[in-house]
Amino acid sequence: MKKALLFSIASLSFVFTSFAQEDRNNALKNLDSKTQKYGDIAHEIWELAEMGYLENKSSALLQKTLSDEGFSINKGVAGIPTAFIAEYGSGYPVIAILGEYDALPGLSQQAVAEKKSANKAAGHACGHHLFGTASTAAAIAVKDWLKKSKTQGTIRFYGCPAEEGGSGKVYMVREGLFNDVDAAIHWHPGAQNAASAGAALANKSAKFRFHGTSAHAAGAPDRGRSALDGVEAMNNMVNMMREHIPQEARIHYVITDGGKAPNVVPNFAEVYYYARHNKRDVVIDIFDRIVKAAEGAALGTGTTMDYEMIGGTHELLPNLTLQKLMHDNLTTVGGVSYSDEEKAFANKISVSLGYEELDIQRANSIQPYKEEARAYGSTDVGDVSFTIPTVGMGAATWVPGTPAHSWQAVAAGGTSIGTKGMMVAAKTLTLTAMDLFKTPSTIDKAKAELEERRGKDFKYIPLLGDRPPALDYRK
Repeated sequence: MKKALLFSIASLSFVFTSFAQEDRNNALKNLDSKTQKYGDIAHEIWELAEMGYLENKSSALLQKTLSDEGFSINKGVAGIPTAFIAEYGSGYPVIAILGEYDALPGLSQQAVAEKKSANKAAGHACGHHLFGTASTAAAIAVKDWLKKSKTQGTIRFYGCPAEEGGSGKVYMVREGLFNDVDAAIHWHPGAQNAASAGAALANKSAKFRFHGTSAHAAGAPDRGRSALDGVEAMNNMVNMMREHIPQEARIHYVITDGGKAPNVVPNFAEVYYYARHNKRDVVIDIFDRIVKAAEGAALGTGTTMDYEMIGGTHELLPNLTLQKLMHDNLTTVGGVSYSDEEKAFANKISVSLGYEELDIQRANSIQPYKEEARAYGSTDVGDVSFTIPTVGMGAATWVPGTPAHSWQAVAAGGTSIGTKGMMVAAKTLTLTAMDLFKTPSTIDKAKAELEERRGKDFKYIPLLGDRPPALDYRK
């Protein structure tokens, strides 16, 4: 009798495992069958190339795609017209999939393997057209599985605008829109396939505006007080400050308005600053010193100064419980295979980047799993990661060796290479979400890890303060 009972339990376990594997295989086949559909959506957003908080058509397209699949849509959340939440299902667990769709200014490019402007104001040099579309595809695939398998739970797609400097997710976190979420999943376009623990720099940014007095630069220079002098004096002081900050820190700026004519003393000038470090406390200190430099520059040049906070993000907090799960799923999905035509395109891109030959293995394979990573850029996903367990990955949507924010990234993102990498991400996100719905214990373990990493007394304080969303920062 005992042997018969054990045999029965083992048989049930085998049946459950078989059904689970069948569900996973069906989800992957479902996504494969819709590759063209999602490729077309991504390419439409690539053509639109709308910048942060201006992604009206891109956001509407993803909303419609999700609505047509039975998701309820909550538009204009957190006071942001292009932000939205799409939801399907009910009850525990609540799994969030993050999506982005903003482009970068000044990076117009055709989908060709040479630098050739498309004569647009912006371009998808960070691949967010792929990001938003793959995440949408994953949310729909998970919805289909929940419905067919009658699995309890809620799948949510978070439409997150203005990641590029606008800190869209920070306002959504500040509004409490993630408070009932159990785990968040995201990805990012890149030049290789990897699901190791990620890292990102905390970031604080602002526009510093100097106000002076106009005068004829030759006829009455003594009557003028140059706002541009204020900007340049500030920049000089900040550049000297670089020697006296932690070497891991980064400070960037661009002069966004330096006057209109050389023979007119500028009465207005503006400079846009970023400060970054892998710890937000250090960023806050560096930013405060930048403000002091601006105040001193205004005093020394006889001008006045005010500044507007534009963005502020936490560093990224890894969750190894979820990360290993995502890596295993990425390994199951596998990398990207290039056609002969894609190889020819990729070879030309590699030459433009200064490489002697294409390192196609980085697109075909999955990078080894690592539990530590060095931070380079910043992302508002950081604020989400301090709120709920969060996990991410990267997929090879660009030719190996391609840096983000380059014309080569824009070009590849507009081709089938971008679409193939996008579908690798969609599949991996789908499998990871399915696993979380089926194993609540993994969510419990991830939550415990989050509490340990951030500390029991942690209190979320957004780095951008209580300012409303900077909806005009790209205008």
